[in-house]
Amino acid sequence: QVQLVESGGGLVQPGGSLRLSCAASGFTFSRYAMSWYRQAPGKERELVAAIIGGITSYADSVKGRFTISRDNGLNTVYLQMNSLKLEDTAVYYCNAVILTARFWGQGTQVTVSS
Repeated sequence: QVQLVESGGGLVQPGGSLRLSCAASGFTFSRYAMSWYRQAPGKERELVAAIIGGITSYADSVKGRFTISRDNGLNTVYLQMNSLKLEDTAVYYCNAVILTARFWGQGTQVTVSS
């Protein structure tokens, strides 16, 4: 079965950095697009970054600060987050679209606070 497990969240001060990881299993990882979403309390889930083959894309709010990457040998997608801001506080979710199905991890909490 398909599984996505996020890790790496935590508490960080403004301006700090975190690297999120998403470990995938149950499918041929290298053949599918992966993405990161986030959801803050009371707000809709929003797309943060996506990687399709060698092509990456980012939300305007994180462009220049976040980097999505993947290691197909480790079946893992990463989100490097630098220069974190208070408004980056959210639960971050890993997402995969496999054929017509969409799969989500359990999420990892990122809290940016002084």
